[in-house]
Formats: sequence, structure tokens, C-alpha cells
Amino acid sequence: MLDVALLSSRYGRIPALDRVSLAIGRGELVALVGANGAGKTTLLRVLSGVQPASSGSVRFEGVDVTRLAPRRRVQQGIVQVPEGRQVFAAMTVEENLHLGAYLRPRREIGAGLERIYALFPVLAAKRREAAGTLSGGQQQMLALGRALMSRPRLLLLDEPSMGLAPRLVAEIFGVIRALKDAATTILLVDQNAQAALAIADRAYVLETGRIALEGRGSELLANPRVQQSYLGL
Repeated sequence: MLDVALLSSRYGRIPALDRVSLAIGRGELVALVGANGAGKTTLLRVLSGVQPASSGSVRFEGVDVTRLAPRRRVQQGIVQVPEGRQVFAAMTVEENLHLGAYLRPRREIGAGLERIYALFPVLAAKRREAAGTLSGGQQQMLALGRALMSRPRLLLLDEPSMGLAPRLVAEIFGVIRALKDAATTILLVDQNAQAALAIADRAYVLETGRIALEGRGSELLANPRVQQSYLGL
């Protein structure tokens, strides 16, 4: 579904990604792990079109999307849940969800809301409340629900467990696993490398803008280098 070839990107003169190549098959959950500053968020931003590539290519379902605007990529089915949630605090929960469906036909919005409320019942209970009044975990659910309203074919998740209590981390990863079981294609970035690798079909390790390791999630969980560097074992 996704084929990234020799992708590089810069912030001014500072290189952030250096000839990154990776692939994601339809229905796969692929994890991307690495230290802070390794380039993980930059890679997601390039895939969603927010950050430009300086060289290399991104092909999605056989189509070159390297230079497409972010809006066009959403139309293609590439949707990102950004780091830090970034919900619209002054708008209600339901208004935030409606924004996620801005490219969908109006007739689909009702069914989309029902699906999100079934997945996250707490959002249904708070649908008329301002998003800024939600807890951190509830805002993460809202950010994820907002992305799902667009019916993504490729879901980019950037640090979905950041800053959450362990119980909520388990709940969020449970939802991600359920999406995987429903054949949603996912690229997952999370500092909780152990949890990410445990549910990943395959994974890549990014170090200073380059792919250092790749393999099945279970293989990287057992890799001594990964255990020492990212799992604290």
C-alpha cells in the first residue's frame, strides 16, 4: 500500500531524514521506534504532506504522492493523528468529529458518528461538551475518532500514548489492536516501544534520520540491541 524510497527531508540546512526506505502492506500494523529526535514525527509529517521531502519518493497504492498537498493526501486516504492530540478546544466533541469528516458525503456522517461513539462511549456522553474540558486520555480518543471519521485507508498515529496514565495507555492500545483486527492499515509511532512492538506485524528502528533495523515486531522485541536501547532491559 505504501512504498517510501530513499526519502530525505530537511529543516533549513539541518537534515532530519536521510534516505529512508520502508514499505507497508495493506492491513498491516507497522511500528516505527527510535529515540527522541530520531526523525519519527518528521517522517509522519512528510507522509501526510505537512513537511516537504527534499528527495526520494512516496507512493501510495501505486500513485506518486510525494508532492501532493495535505488535503489531497487525505482524499487519497492518508490520515494522521498528530502528536499532542491538537483538538479544537473551544469546539464541542461532536463538532471536532464533524471536522474529521469534511471530505466525506453528508449522508455518511451519521453512521460515522455512531461508529465512533460505539468505539469510545465516553465521547458519546460528552458530545455537547467543549473538547478543551476533556481529560488527556479523552482528548486522545477524540483525536483518534476525528481521524477515523474520514475513513482512512492508511492511519498515521504519532505518540498516541504520550502523557497518559497506564490504564489509559492500555485502553488506547486496545483500540489500536481492534483497528488492526478490522484490517485498518496503520503506521504507529510511540515512545512506548514495548507496547508498540508487541502489537506490530513489522517494525523499523529509526536512528538519527536513518533506518537502523527492521523486522517482525516479535523479532525486534527479542533483539538485544533494541532491548538495551529502547526497552530498558
